Amino acid sequence: MQQKTFQAVCFGEVLWDLLPTGAQPGGAPMNVAYHLQKCGLPTAMISRVGQDERGEQLLQVLQRNGVTTEFVQVDTHHQTGIVHATPGSQHEMSYEIVAPVAWDFIEADAKSLEIVSTADYFICGSLAARSSVSHQSLLQYLEAARKKIIDINLRPPHYTRELVSYLLKQASIAKLNDHELTLMASWFDGPSASSDQVKWLQDHFTIPLILITLGSKGAMVCQEGKIITHPGFPAVVADTVGSGDSFLAAFISKLQKGSSLSESLKFANAMGAFIASKKGACPAYELEEVGAIAQGEANSQ
Repeated sequence: MQQKTFQAVCFGEVLWDLLPTGAQPGGAPMNVAYHLQKCGLPTAMISRVGQDERGEQLLQVLQRNGVTTEFVQVDTHHQTGIVHATPGSQHEMSYEIVAPVAWDFIEADAKSLEIVSTADYFICGSLAARSSVSHQSLLQYLEAARKKIIDINLRPPHYTRELVSYLLKQASIAKLNDHELTLMASWFDGPSASSDQVKWLQDHFTIPLILITLGSKGAMVCQEGKIITHPGFPAVVADTVGSGDSFLAAFISKLQKGSSLSESLKFANAMGAFIASKKGACPAYELEEVGAIAQGEANSQ
């Protein structure tokens, strides 16, 4: 029997964000998988949960929303991941990421390597590579993948310069926020202006396409040294957890369906603003709600 194929495969952490307002399902790769599926791209998640109530609840969240959990392993020795997430005065989040947990022990196997090798996109970040087991698995998946999307998603102290450099060199598409971009430039004595930094990063690591999120100021995309910007959409922020992940998923989905870079960037900004206005990274919504935000700009022009 031939194995099912997926347009996208996400690898890495699945967990519960323990917010002051309550627990919310999360983990950047899981958030991306959730929103890719909502945007109409069949998506599988490669991860690991504990054999516990939190793990079962995470599997149910993914299953309810159409994300394949066949490749989410169950660990009998380690608990499901949890993160203590605290919002700051400017809606920025600080994270205490508990370790070790189940997603530190993701194992690469023949079936999961096969779906990675046949998917249009393989999406990962730096956090799941904090442990040697998941790190070695990630290296195998990257070798098997066609188009690699790296959202470096830096969470101190869970990364090294060597790891981030390796991941960026693998990237077909890289996503960073403005703070991460500045950090990358400072590591390698790059330029100080953000528009120069993104072009420098593209050249330094030979990355075909780079996305930079700018918080409330929108985002930019750089392809072959050409930069397109979008100012973003206003939002009454509930929390910013998962906003960047939803942005990435929305951009990929539009690009996959043949939209231009500017159209994809506009829709991604609309999605990011919409998710920031909701509690948690994976709220229930209809795609038309996001489209209305993007369309609202078109109607006002």
